[in-house]
Amino acid sequence: MERADLSKFELPDCPGVYLFTEGKGKAKKILYIGKATSLRDRVRSYFDIELIATRGPRIVDMVTKSDGVSYEATPTVLEALVREAALIREHLPPANSMGKDDKTFLYAVITDEEIPRVLAIRGAELDMKAKKVIITGLKLKAIHGPFPSGYQLREGLKLIRRIFPFYDTQKPVGEGNKHLQAKVEFNRQIGQYPKDMSRSEYMRSIRNVSLFLSGRVKALRAQLTRDMKAFAKEERFEEAAIVRKQLFALDHIQDVALIKEDRGDDQGPRIEAYDTAHISGTNAIGVMTVVENGVSVKKDYRTFKIQGRGGKSLNDDIASLKEILSRRLGHPEWPLPKAFVVDGGKTHKKAAEDVLKEVGIGLPVVAVVKDEKHRPREVLGGMRAGVSDADAVLVNSEAHRFAITNHRKARTRAMRKI
Repeated sequence: MERADLSKFELPDCPGVYLFTEGKGKAKKILYIGKATSLRDRVRSYFDIELIATRGPRIVDMVTKSDGVSYEATPTVLEALVREAALIREHLPPANSMGKDDKTFLYAVITDEEIPRVLAIRGAELDMKAKKVIITGLKLKAIHGPFPSGYQLREGLKLIRRIFPFYDTQKPVGEGNKHLQAKVEFNRQIGQYPKDMSRSEYMRSIRNVSLFLSGRVKALRAQLTRDMKAFAKEERFEEAAIVRKQLFALDHIQDVALIKEDRGDDQGPRIEAYDTAHISGTNAIGVMTVVENGVSVKKDYRTFKIQGRGGKSLNDDIASLKEILSRRLGHPEWPLPKAFVVDGGKTHKKAAEDVLKEVGIGLPVVAVVKDEKHRPREVLGGMRAGVSDADAVLVNSEAHRFAITNHRKARTRAMRKI
């Protein structure tokens, strides 16, 4: 598909989900599903040369193969978020996988307890068939997802809770834990947890949450309308008024955080970090670590045995950084990140930028400056790159930990040979 083909699809400037497709009729295949603050602007972005260069071969291949785009408009980005998850689960589009399986994504689950809780849990911790958490054996009423962006799921749950209150404590509500009860009571007082609700009212709220998370928001609106009419008929006017407010809130959610995040890449920012480890130049190694949506993607971690190219010393950190970054960029099959993070100051940042410039890649570099105790002191270039300090420090810390771990292994192997 080419950019000129987009006009025939008449994409609106509103939130919703979009589907890139290939073929027609019964042979039609869904290649990719995404959500957007503006369907028109988001789909157009796939045909922007600079953005395509940063999305990697998976997206380029998907856009090339596709010959159609369909969409569902939604009143809010939050509703688009849950529709995206529901459609991904239903159709399992190949380009949504990012080389991942369901275990990598987050799911929203509802516990099967006297007082159900709503939690965000990674797929690796779930037994989907048995509907339970693997390690604890906690039984679940429902599993919703997968949600590609962990950040957006958590932000979305906060927004949903304002309309339909629920508990999200780590331990079951009602356990004899003073600290837990104090937290629950505090959150009740500020309106974050259910307050003055009977069990039947709370279970009705959980029903509504489940309908919303499953992407069945139209069915939820119909159910709320029936509830409101039933309460009015029974002259339970206060309850009818509460439901009326919930219906209004569904169409007027202030999902600013989701809108801001949705303007980034579809699957959230991918960030790569680099670090080196050696002792007096011996067993020198370099590593690459990856974070997406604030979560480590360990299957994408890489280790490089530093060779000291061009006669450079193995304990030359700048030369080693340039070497491993150059070797990484020699793998076009690896998706490019939103930004590269290096350990060091302006000199290290400039060295990485020079390597990128040599190969014609215009992606930003972020540097994490350490103090004398090797603790993060400052993040350079984060704001310009659209990378939070927290994400930069996280991926940098992972790189340092991974480098030290692998260097110890290399030293142990060398000692065994002696």
